[in-house]
Amino acid sequence: MYQLSQLAALAATLSTVMGAYQGFNYGSSFTNGAAKQQSDFEAEFRTAQGLVGAPAGGFTSARLYTMIQGGTVNAPISAIPAAIATRTSLLLGLWASAGDAAFANELQALSSAIQQYGTALGGLVAGISVGSEDLYRISPTGIENKENPGAAPLTIAHCIRQVRDMIAHTTLDGVPVGHVDTWTAWVNSSNQVVVDASDFLGFDGYPYFQKTQQNDIGHSKSLFDDALGATKAASQGEPVWITETGFPLSGKPMGQAVPSIANAKYYWDQVGCPLFGSTNVWWYTMQDSALTTPNPSFGLIGSTLTTTPLFDLSCNSSKLGQTISSSISLPSEASIALSHSGMSMASSAITFLAPVSSLAPNGTMTVASLPSGTSTAVNSGKASSIKGSMRDAIAVVMMAMALSGP
Repeated sequence: MYQLSQLAALAATLSTVMGAYQGFNYGSSFTNGAAKQQSDFEAEFRTAQGLVGAPAGGFTSARLYTMIQGGTVNAPISAIPAAIATRTSLLLGLWASAGDAAFANELQALSSAIQQYGTALGGLVAGISVGSEDLYRISPTGIENKENPGAAPLTIAHCIRQVRDMIAHTTLDGVPVGHVDTWTAWVNSSNQVVVDASDFLGFDGYPYFQKTQQNDIGHSKSLFDDALGATKAASQGEPVWITETGFPLSGKPMGQAVPSIANAKYYWDQVGCPLFGSTNVWWYTMQDSALTTPNPSFGLIGSTLTTTPLFDLSCNSSKLGQTISSSISLPSEASIALSHSGMSMASSAITFLAPVSSLAPNGTMTVASLPSGTSTAVNSGKASSIKGSMRDAIAVVMMAMALSGP
């Protein structure tokens, strides 16, 4: 008969592969430079949650680029109370390319947010990203493209350690802290110190911009898959989260890539749909054209907030024929055959009881941290965030009990 710890461990394992964060990227200001207020973020988050045709689970997470509210020196961004009000999970961000004084203000805003919102914030944070594409911006390509200033690898690694030290013994203790950058930065060995410092790698991948390669829409998925695979190979086992990807609906061609609604829909079906529900994804983006439309524009809706997207977001057609049958080996050598769309299951049982940090009203279980020295891909001493359906996990555990007997 199974020990309770073995059954709970199996449930935690299943939750890893049966759920993920799904959301969009959100800037702190509108295209005219005006700072977004709490009411603006709330309206955007509720629109995302209500998008017609959205894949299962909907879009209930938000990735932020800064902790600072626009127009202030270091007050916490108003997206946080908006997220609390709408039950939107957050991938927090601290801007790290503006020098030590600016980063100190980011840290102060994070500290103030923890003090002000406490456990209401802690239960919503998926992770903390220190910086965004800083390493890309100091690369030859970034310099050639005249991007904004970046930051050196040692600087980013130091900033990551500062954030981890700050959140220790607070409501965010154990939350994964990592960095977001382009795949070209992650595969550059000179940036290894950032990989070593990170609990997760945030992957930004845009085949549209890969103009030196054959990047027509028909090759977009293979370019994305190759870039993601290269990043995972460089990650040394750390989780890789999709923090930005998308295809423009309008704008100028880039190489062989031609922006259009039809091509954006194709990219969504081929790249997005297989990821939704199985991998943490923050798509770029729901809206980027308020108040004016940029060139190129990646927004799924126009300049006015609406739950009706510019193309069909449902993933039914893209997932036909993608079902993968898998099995999970149980301690008593019993086996349960499972079928889950687009996912493969772990083949061996975990032998520790992962602590559950929260159980949401909708049945979602979050395992916020794993003990060091375990036989998983998680490195010793690093935090790991696991999100999935407790209902599904428990159902399979009950099947295991029925099959194995007393």
